[in-house]
Amino acid sequence: MTGNQKEPRKQPFEKTEKNNQNRKLSEIYLAGGCFWGTQHYFDCLTGVVSTKVGYANGRTANPTYEQVKHENTGHAETVKILYDANLLPLEDLLEQFYKIIDPTSVNRQGEDAGVQYRTGIYYTDPSQKKLIENSLSSLQKRYTGKIAVEALPLSNFYTAEEYHQKYLEKNPAGYCHIPRAMFEMAKNFRKKTALLSPDP
Repeated sequence: MTGNQKEPRKQPFEKTEKNNQNRKLSEIYLAGGCFWGTQHYFDCLTGVVSTKVGYANGRTANPTYEQVKHENTGHAETVKILYDANLLPLEDLLEQFYKIIDPTSVNRQGEDAGVQYRTGIYYTDPSQKKLIENSLSSLQKRYTGKIAVEALPLSNFYTAEEYHQKYLEKNPAGYCHIPRAMFEMAKNFRKKTALLSPDP
């Protein structure tokens, strides 16, 4: 991933659940390598209401992309996801996440290498912790090698520059470490246990 533009506005994360047109939404923050493709994948899923890319759990306040890339700030490229748990439970959302990462790879996804490309699940609701741990324990049973996905409370999140937001919508032929066929699979994903119901 390349880029040299700057957009100074950043916002710290908010440790609150959102309400959107009478729907109570949940949030989770996922680091899965380059955030361009990760964001686009989750935007394709039914039940995901909104996404935003940014830099999470690092040491520097309000970092720029160039700082994260070159100055060892410790941040992970991360996607903030607001989702409707009635349509897409966290268990299912995490299973979708595992489809687009190599969970055994340390600080690398695809051709992108560096600590900013590590994989992680960052939560703001402590009640999610046990579910996440159980999910990762189940994932580990599928691999002989040790999985490298970290699960931690979200300590900070700063919104990335505007040119990074919805990058693959703006640049359909742009770089992506996720196979394009996965986006179509995401669009066809439906909750298996119930029919989707219309919004109230």
